[in-house]
Amino acid sequence: MPAQITSAFGRLVAAIREFTIAQRTIALIGVAVLVLGIAGLGVWLSKPAYTPLFTGLSASDASAVVEQLRAGSVEYQLTDGGSTILVPEGNVYEQRLAAAAAGLPSASTGGYSLLDDMGVTSSEFQQSVTYKRALEGELASTIGALKGVRTASVRLAIPEETVFVSQTQSPTASVFVETDRGVSLSNEQVQAIVHLTSASIEGMKSTDVAVIDAEGTVLSAVGAGATGSADKQASDYEQRVQGAVQAMLDKVVGPGNASVVVAADMSYESAERLEETYTAPLDNPVINESTDTENYTSGAAGGAVGGVLGPDNIAVPGGADSGLFSSESTTRNNAINKVTESRVIPAGAVTRQTVSVAVNEEAIAGLSVPSIRELVAAAAGINDERGDSVAVEVMAFNATGAIAASEALAAAEAAATQDRIMQLATVAVIVAGIVLPIVIGLVMMARRRQAAREAGELAKLSDILDAPTVPMQINASAPPIELLAGDLPIPVVADAERQKAEIEALAMRDPQKTAEFLRGLMDDVRPTR
Repeated sequence: MPAQITSAFGRLVAAIREFTIAQRTIALIGVAVLVLGIAGLGVWLSKPAYTPLFTGLSASDASAVVEQLRAGSVEYQLTDGGSTILVPEGNVYEQRLAAAAAGLPSASTGGYSLLDDMGVTSSEFQQSVTYKRALEGELASTIGALKGVRTASVRLAIPEETVFVSQTQSPTASVFVETDRGVSLSNEQVQAIVHLTSASIEGMKSTDVAVIDAEGTVLSAVGAGATGSADKQASDYEQRVQGAVQAMLDKVVGPGNASVVVAADMSYESAERLEETYTAPLDNPVINESTDTENYTSGAAGGAVGGVLGPDNIAVPGGADSGLFSSESTTRNNAINKVTESRVIPAGAVTRQTVSVAVNEEAIAGLSVPSIRELVAAAAGINDERGDSVAVEVMAFNATGAIAASEALAAAEAAATQDRIMQLATVAVIVAGIVLPIVIGLVMMARRRQAAREAGELAKLSDILDAPTVPMQINASAPPIELLAGDLPIPVVADAERQKAEIEALAMRDPQKTAEFLRGLMDDVRPTR
């Protein structure tokens, strides 16, 4: 072993031997924490990273996949109640290919794989049902790939095509979605599910898709779309208008000095309207025109056979002399403008709304009720034609509840602040309990090293001062100093300049201790009288 390593190890052992019991205890605890930390870090680094192999599996498919993983001696983990299988990241693609080769999973994915097992003798009913199941499985797997969606189930209602009805019904779909824990689908995600489903089925509209989550909340209703039912639309509309009016009044009369309530009536009926309008163009051009003329003439030469009929259908001899008949008809087709407009009126249209505002009389200085009413009407979008109304009243607010609420909020905030302080104090005590012994140990070690270094330097100074006495040449050009009786001895040093420099360096580093040491030496060598 090299001498440098041996000397360093020897110094370390010597420093450890000089530790007190408290320092050794702290050092042992620190070494134990360090060893445990290194061991935990090693275990964490050596643990393989698991990634999902399949999600949303049925019990039969999960069992088959687990048996295949056991046969291949592949580590796995089960989560989400056994519907999700995790494997090490390095084995994901290999195991997916192996599962696909074995036809797994089969029942969970469904999809178009169901059509592979159909024979040529399948009936038309079996073919239609299997095709619908395939569509449902494909849509469910696609929706399940959305972020935050754990599982999805799709059911389609596709009417049978027949020639015996004059008007066919549109297909509809219901989608059940189960999200991850603590995840709620946003309106954009619900819209995506609705449009994805409706675009996959021929003839299906976006308003024909119903989406329901695991908590029973209707996210999209048939006939209303992803905005929900008329009640939800009314609630959303009321909250939106109330927020706009309240924000405006808070800036005018101050926060807490106005209360706003909005009530909106929504139409629960949906309809489809077809309107055709015919208008004449400006120049009114003629597309085509036809004229029919008919002329008839008869004379008295031959006379009328049987005479002319009289009043009682009796022939009267020697009738009229001659007859003339002329007829003309004209048919003219003019150009016209035709406009066909088709509109779908969904449920949720606002039929009437009322806005009630109460203002604190102490905060209305400089404002009038008509001006406040005009501001509220403009902010709420009041339409007089449909019967909207605004009511503004100025009254004294009851401050008892507000004071109690403010006191309760202050008490809750003080309690929360106290809890945060206690938590911080607990963390500070724990950190101090861990760090303070380490700092004390380090300070004691530094002091011990400083004391040892100072002792060595003072011992060196003592050796210099205890050297044999000879005349000391302070200056090379000055005459030698002669010793008189009773004078202190002067040390003999091979290099006087070097010793002088060392003494000066010691004095510069710690003048007080150097002076005390020299004073003690002078007291020791001073003759007693």
